[in-house]
Amino acid sequence: MQYDAIILGAGAAGLMCAAVAGQRGRRVLVLERASEPGKKILISGGGRCNFTNLGAAPDRYLSANPHFAKSALARYTAHDFLALVEKHGIAWHEKTLGQLFCDGSARQIVAMLMADCARGGVELRCDSNVAEVEHADGRFRIGDDSAPALVIATGGPSVPKMGATGFAYELARRFGLKVVEPRPGLVPLTLGGEDVLFRELSGVSAEVVAHCGKTSFREAALFTHRGLSGPAVLQISSYWRPGGEVAIDFLPGSDAGWLPAAKRADPRAHLRALLRAHLPERLAATLAERCSIGELGRASDKALAAAEARLSHWRFHPNGSEGFAKAEVTLGGISTAELSSQTMAAKRVRDLYAIGEAVDVTGWLGGYNFQWAWASGVAAGEAL
Repeated sequence: MQYDAIILGAGAAGLMCAAVAGQRGRRVLVLERASEPGKKILISGGGRCNFTNLGAAPDRYLSANPHFAKSALARYTAHDFLALVEKHGIAWHEKTLGQLFCDGSARQIVAMLMADCARGGVELRCDSNVAEVEHADGRFRIGDDSAPALVIATGGPSVPKMGATGFAYELARRFGLKVVEPRPGLVPLTLGGEDVLFRELSGVSAEVVAHCGKTSFREAALFTHRGLSGPAVLQISSYWRPGGEVAIDFLPGSDAGWLPAAKRADPRAHLRALLRAHLPERLAATLAERCSIGELGRASDKALAAAEARLSHWRFHPNGSEGFAKAEVTLGGISTAELSSQTMAAKRVRDLYAIGEAVDVTGWLGGYNFQWAWASGVAAGEAL
């Protein structure tokens, strides 16, 4: 069969691209390895799909070229996708920090994309395990199917239990495109050494500010049986590199000198009790013990100032992460230097495109990666 375009991957980016191209009159074939389309969409947001973020902007994405995402994100915004959601009658709500979710089920988003694909006459084949792509005489051939254009939308290797692989990178390298080394993003961090004592707090969470270098996030952190997780840690994990440290401010917003001031107000007060007013009991007890401070009146102002500084910048040295198995996204991917930021087309291979998570553009937690999928999918779909 001959088509105008073949899209590899029926995830968020692939389906969006197919719907746009199909409705522009292109004859599109989508090949999906899994048994059904949109499997990552279905598990996202606890099954309710955090489908975009009102704060989506280029500075909330990581890439070797921080400017690459600007064009696509400007031309297809969170409000554009929200208009599509409302057009299909899908009820939604906003959670914290601009995150938008379905009131009902993530299946509504998949159904919406499938309806738009159907409107464009898109052909979808699931359980399609593409092993080889041939390219000759200006056409891409996969088995008996061929098209002058090919779109790589197979994502990255994060969440392998959903069938995710690094096939996008293998294919890109086959066509001579450079790949920025993939690594897990938005992933829990593991602790060892002296930090291993904090694993005893498994299940305890608190609102903190997590720091790595000049980047920080104020959200919840969660102690696990392996180390650190929760939104603040997942966010900062994308900026952490092996061998580096992550600092946690356990008392964000507290005034400088609060601990010596507390001593003057009540010398018999205990640090554990003061911390318990802001933090869970087990965490308060552990931090007070590690600071070696009990009754404030028995500690010098210098010791209290040191404890205060430590509590506001507690250094952790992760010994690793939980890897692609627990990563929500993949950092790195097909180099943006190889692609047009306007169309997502490869500069050196005519009519070859790459979109979504397969590309070296990775957003923050909270709907940003879906917005990149929609925006890059539309950019390619309009260019096909």
